[in-house]
Amino acid sequence: MLQPLSKTMAALAPGAVYLLLAAGIAAAVAFVMPDEVVTWAMFSVAGTLVITAGWLRLALAQERRRRARQQETIANFVAHDAAPSFTTDPEGEIGYQNRAALDRFGSRGGQGLARTLAELFADPGAVLRRLQSKAEAKGAAREDLVTRRGHLRLSVHRIGSGDFLWRLEDMAERAIGGRGAETISLPMLTVSKGGTILFMNEALRRLVGERVRSLDRIFTDLPLRSGEEHEIKGQDGPVTAVVAQLQGAGGRSEVYLLPIPGPRAAEEGANFEALPVAMLRLSAHGRVRAANRAARGLLGRIEPQSRLSDLLEGLGRPVSDWVNDALAGRADGRPEVLRARRGDKEVFLQVTLSRIVENGRAGLLAVLSDATQLKTLEAQFVQSQKMQAIGQLAGGVAHDFNNLLTAISGHCDLLMLRHDKGDGDYADLDQISQNANRAAALVGQLLAFSRKQTLKPETLDLRDTLSDLTHLLNRLVGEKVALSVRHECDAGRVRADKRQLEQVIMNLVVNARDAMPGGGEIRIETEAFHLAENRPRDRVTVPKGDYVAIKVTDTGSGIPADKLGKIFEPFFTTKRTGEGTGLGLSTAYGIVKQTGGYIFCDSVIGTGTSFTILLPAYDLAEEAEVSQSAEPAPELEPATKAPVPPRAAASTIAPKVEIAQTSVPDSHVIAGDATVLLVEDEPPVRAFASRALQLRGYTVLEAESAEEALELLEDSELKVDIFVTDVIMPGLDGPSWVRQALEARPGTRTVFMSGYAEEVFQNGSSPVPDSVFLPKPFSLGELTATVQELLSR
Repeated sequence: MLQPLSKTMAALAPGAVYLLLAAGIAAAVAFVMPDEVVTWAMFSVAGTLVITAGWLRLALAQERRRRARQQETIANFVAHDAAPSFTTDPEGEIGYQNRAALDRFGSRGGQGLARTLAELFADPGAVLRRLQSKAEAKGAAREDLVTRRGHLRLSVHRIGSGDFLWRLEDMAERAIGGRGAETISLPMLTVSKGGTILFMNEALRRLVGERVRSLDRIFTDLPLRSGEEHEIKGQDGPVTAVVAQLQGAGGRSEVYLLPIPGPRAAEEGANFEALPVAMLRLSAHGRVRAANRAARGLLGRIEPQSRLSDLLEGLGRPVSDWVNDALAGRADGRPEVLRARRGDKEVFLQVTLSRIVENGRAGLLAVLSDATQLKTLEAQFVQSQKMQAIGQLAGGVAHDFNNLLTAISGHCDLLMLRHDKGDGDYADLDQISQNANRAAALVGQLLAFSRKQTLKPETLDLRDTLSDLTHLLNRLVGEKVALSVRHECDAGRVRADKRQLEQVIMNLVVNARDAMPGGGEIRIETEAFHLAENRPRDRVTVPKGDYVAIKVTDTGSGIPADKLGKIFEPFFTTKRTGEGTGLGLSTAYGIVKQTGGYIFCDSVIGTGTSFTILLPAYDLAEEAEVSQSAEPAPELEPATKAPVPPRAAASTIAPKVEIAQTSVPDSHVIAGDATVLLVEDEPPVRAFASRALQLRGYTVLEAESAEEALELLEDSELKVDIFVTDVIMPGLDGPSWVRQALEARPGTRTVFMSGYAEEVFQNGSSPVPDSVFLPKPFSLGELTATVQELLSR
């Protein structure tokens, strides 16, 4: 569900219509005015109004696209959050709701959030305005609220240029057995910063005899001092109890009345045990005196005389220093987020320490709440931002580097045409050419990770794909490693780029081989895989549905647990220096993600490692229905490059660019003249491409920008048979200027060149008809063969 436009942007739509109507009126007036000066003035006004209306419509369209991208990003993070989440515009109008919000409140798109939350607590508008104001100033805010049904935590984060993400967490759900503060037998209340009582549970109402609004109606000796005895105005007379005051957000605090030691100590101990809030009683030295049921559920087994530092870690300073500060009153009551020391699962806890006095002895009361879900969301966001930043950097580097490689390998090809193989300089030129190919392979791996390749997906039966690849894989693994391939009877088909999928499997097999220097076994298995419901795994959630699984398992040394989370990052490697680039698994990750699949790793030290790839199963019957109901879009045809078998010693397998031979068959020379308009902003690339095309008999017109190319084409007598153009250039890009040129020269064929797959090619369709895509770097032979093949159609 998309976020609605803000009211400011929504007002632009009718405004644009009114401007166009006004422009029409001004033009009509111009036609009937006798005065020529007034006529031209009215025409000028009409033109200005039309331009302004166009700008408004463009701004509106850009705003829609920006919000759609923003909503998609948000949905990826909060769609499966168990807590209801909403996005709102600055006026509080709901846009996106996650699944939990839809289940609890129903669809509320377009309604105000205050109206929705009015079902939970009184005067939500004031609370929302207060939190939104804080979020505008600080980026985020939160507040704990008390309702008749229990405690709620409402948090807000500012997103984008004025929208907000709200999260509603039911704190009662954290209680043992789902019971809120209303059901516990220990008296408690929630009080505001000004001393107003916001909530009293049933136990306290019975003790006092009524529901009161101020602390002085309960306590005779204000102000409250946490950990000390206070006298309470009980219904049946004065009662003495120890006060435990826990600070919350927004100046609010929870006050629990603990009994003083006496005949009822056993009964009150049961109250502490049944508290829905996880709590620890600590000695002055930080040792655990008591832990209630909720605390044991979060921390696991607690050994007798355990210290707080034995249970928690990740503070950033010694836990003992924090305990001493809290005991001395130097801590400001600010909660800290720490990680529980338990081996069965990862649990993050928000911990608050408060000083108390029991039996005349000073100690601490620790209040714990589960922060695992929030830390997981935070880790997912940080990881996503990091991978996106690395991907953008990789794509940018690849774009510029491929331009350099095109010029180097291209001019090397030109030099090799002038030398025979027996020439002394030929070996040096061949070395330059081979190393240019190696550099091109590394750039290809960067592009794979950043998911900016041009894929050519096709329907694949993995049994056929692996059968074709098995011979090469046996060569790669060598004699010490046994390779076996097993297929389920009918694992199903997938939609993927065959060459790139082979690349992924080869990378995984080579990594498996390197993990077993003394020999071992590698198993490749395929099987159908069905998920009846969404399944969270690592940092992603795999949607329910049918998949085809490819498993590559080895019997090697395994990967340490502390390194498993980094193996898909580029340039990270567990091999020794010089034995690997660290791009093999990141390349596999990028290809699988761009194909729409998932890749996971399981490893046990000393036993081996298993990589599992999940690709969406492809339904041929569904494909037939779609093909009958819609016309296929014109596909962008990448210029083919001859595959080169990878070196057996390579630690990472990458596609290799074929270098043109020293001689080109005569069939590559066109009979008669053909004129090529070459548009390239990089002078070295333009110089090489122009010479290469001229050597094959073409007439070449050069332009260093799209604007210069369009200026040349203004000459109607100029005959041009084909455009060869870069995609990204200063000013107009390749597809934009070609579309303009085709208006006057329809049917002209086009070769697009690029250092990486731009956004216009990511869906596999061509931006203009009769065009092909030639990825950089390319050789002399590849360029001329592509032009020749396109002209011969």
